[in-house]
Amino acid sequence: MSLLRSLCFVFLWLPLLLSSFTVADKEQGVTYDRTSLIINGRRELLFSGSIHYTRSTPEMWPDLIRKAKAGGLNVIQTYVFWNAHEPVQGQFNFHGNNDLLKFIKLIGENDMYVTLRVGPFIQAEWNHGGLPYWLREVENITFRSDNPPFKHYMENYVKMIIQKVKDEKLFASQGGPIILSQIENEYNSIQLAYRDAGSRYVQWAANMAVATETGVPWIMCKQRDAPDPVINACNGRHCGDTFTGPNKDYKPSLWTENWTAQYRVWGDPPSQRAAEDLAYSMARFFAKNGTLANYYMYHGGTNLGRTSSIFTQTRYYDEAPLDEYGLQREPKWSHLRDVHKALKLCRQALLFGVPQTKVINSELEIRYYEVPGTETCSAFLTNNNTDTSKEITFRGTKYVVPQRSISILPDCKTVVYNTRSIVSQHNSRNFRRSQTANDMKWEVTSEVIPDTGRVPVNSKTPLELYSLNKDTTDYAWYTTRLELTAADLPFKKGNKAILRVASLGHALLAFVNGEYIGTAHGSHVEKSFVFQKGVDLKPGTNHITLLAMTVGFPDSGAYMEHRYAGPRLVTILGLNTGTLDLTLNGWGHQVGLDGEKVRVYTQGGSHRVDWSRSKGVAPPVSWYKTYFHAPEGKDPVAIRLPNMTKGMVWVNGKCIGRYWNTYLSPLMEPSQSEYHIPRSFIKPSDNLLVVLDEEGGNPDTIEIMTVDRDTICSFVSEDDPPNVRSWSIKKKTIQTGEGGTKPSIHLECANYKKIVAIDFASFGDPSGVCGEYTIGKCNSANSKKLVEKSCLGKERCDIMIDKSLFDKNDDGCSDIVNTLAVQARCSY
Repeated sequence: MSLLRSLCFVFLWLPLLLSSFTVADKEQGVTYDRTSLIINGRRELLFSGSIHYTRSTPEMWPDLIRKAKAGGLNVIQTYVFWNAHEPVQGQFNFHGNNDLLKFIKLIGENDMYVTLRVGPFIQAEWNHGGLPYWLREVENITFRSDNPPFKHYMENYVKMIIQKVKDEKLFASQGGPIILSQIENEYNSIQLAYRDAGSRYVQWAANMAVATETGVPWIMCKQRDAPDPVINACNGRHCGDTFTGPNKDYKPSLWTENWTAQYRVWGDPPSQRAAEDLAYSMARFFAKNGTLANYYMYHGGTNLGRTSSIFTQTRYYDEAPLDEYGLQREPKWSHLRDVHKALKLCRQALLFGVPQTKVINSELEIRYYEVPGTETCSAFLTNNNTDTSKEITFRGTKYVVPQRSISILPDCKTVVYNTRSIVSQHNSRNFRRSQTANDMKWEVTSEVIPDTGRVPVNSKTPLELYSLNKDTTDYAWYTTRLELTAADLPFKKGNKAILRVASLGHALLAFVNGEYIGTAHGSHVEKSFVFQKGVDLKPGTNHITLLAMTVGFPDSGAYMEHRYAGPRLVTILGLNTGTLDLTLNGWGHQVGLDGEKVRVYTQGGSHRVDWSRSKGVAPPVSWYKTYFHAPEGKDPVAIRLPNMTKGMVWVNGKCIGRYWNTYLSPLMEPSQSEYHIPRSFIKPSDNLLVVLDEEGGNPDTIEIMTVDRDTICSFVSEDDPPNVRSWSIKKKTIQTGEGGTKPSIHLECANYKKIVAIDFASFGDPSGVCGEYTIGKCNSANSKKLVEKSCLGKERCDIMIDKSLFDKNDDGCSDIVNTLAVQARCSY
């Protein structure tokens, strides 16, 4: 680089270099410039993770927050859920798992920051995108537009939340942990649908938020034209390359959603995102001037009750670093912890250095930061070839960078981490049948299938389902009747009339004269569907009964207030007199099931119906109940319902969500098979378990299980780098610990358990994955003995990958690169 160009860089970044030594004198609060947020006078690299208080329980929060911090995070991001806090207009709920203020305080007590995404529209695969149902019924309302009714209620809600937080002094400007707040959410994707009213709404929302004077910046994600001083942020998988950057050069680069997997809907197959790809995306973003990156989700949790959005599963982002049960998913959790450590070793250079880039070709690139006049320098060597490793020469030294990876050099000399080389431990999740909880005796009671006698006609046409149920239940009965003569019915033996129902969604059961005919449903892609089935009609009065169902409200898109569900056209085909249209025939409606009205899933409500002993499969729309003892130990708890169909589950009156076993993925398996029961829902004994099954299930095979990740593994080779935790900076120099520069395996049990068994150990050329390792052609005879000596009885252990430690004299494989594979078992 020429002297002139170097001087230009220095003068360009001189204000930053000077400010870096003076910001510490500024008052409490959060400001920003092009390089970073400045929190209480200090520049920070911010590693954030989304954890939603509503998707777990207060009893789980402390452990989730501790594990997030141990994973290298210093920020927790959460939405604020309007419909959870104000389900009925003017009636507020900030208790239990809706206790927002308690959640924020716990994060602060762990010396972590908070990003508060106030919304109030949040999407989040949450019912109605977080907007309360009653808002739909406000006269002349249009959501998320320059619409006076919507703006009135939105402003009242936002100010109420901000005031609650201010009263508890939770903003950083007050000494609290909240450093950022977000208004709106991904509005750019629908803004054009509202034309000028959309642009005016964005400006209004920004001005309204800033006027609350929180003392911390406001952000808008995926909003290219975020009005000053609001910061626009990126959402996506690779914002290091897809983000066009802040819309003003004095704003920092923020990444509000780095998707750790893909949320799943009913009918989806399993989906994953590799730890290597996540680590690459993080290194790439910070190498390109990023200052905050947030994992969405870091812990997804559970859509308890009816909180999931349209067709979204009960399990949420289970592939996150902390799985649905709050257990570390390895190697994702550890590999990301290590990239955070590597980036923190680069802190001084990233925050106070001058960035420079050298593009070698379309695949290879070097980015580095130097503080002029000092030895502070950090570099990122990038290989974007997806097939092969490449050699990169930087400052006279050659470095081999694996395919599609970034090597991090905190001192511009030493590779301390590569995004593709995983040297952290792996684990596998185990569902174990509880020994104490499964002595269950089932009883059953069935809903009476109504007709127009029980549910008389009250409308000429079938009513729209969302506005009928008002988000109080998934279910509504529709009834009608028709009179037929023998001459109307098909004469030919075996011929049947056809009942056809065209529905706007989401699912229904059909009954004729009290007999179950069948079921049909839509999908997340196409909510509407057509049910048609041959039916036996009779001369005289025939009763048609439909149980229409929603599976959550929509959570995205323009004009959400105009989405509809439920039957829209009902016809009978195949009659001698032609097609009979029943749509205008007159319909009766009943909101909800009888069992819901008496709260049959509670201890008191369960005595309001008559139960009988279950004898296998019961009729459709039946309730099952039993009692169970608490599972042994302290591990998380799940329930499996293999021979049930679709419905909901309650434990001691608390709903753990919807299940749907009959909606199969393309792999011909249920999208979700296990369902989380939070431990805090369970008493030592006499736990009431109630299951509503819609299509006719058999409860005999339902089982309660405990969940663990007690199978831990490591698979590390001689040519892998040492773990990044081996490195530290002392006197501005990268130094190693006792392990030196040799790679090693590190095994660690979670939840204070200890290693009780070594199920597999091989030093040589083993193969396989955690839980399924096999010995190869080469194997050191003392592998298992050495590992047992180092690890048994300990919570954690380290073993160096060193030939001298293993018996390698006679295996005939002296010329290979050796790998140590270990599988261990943890227990209390």
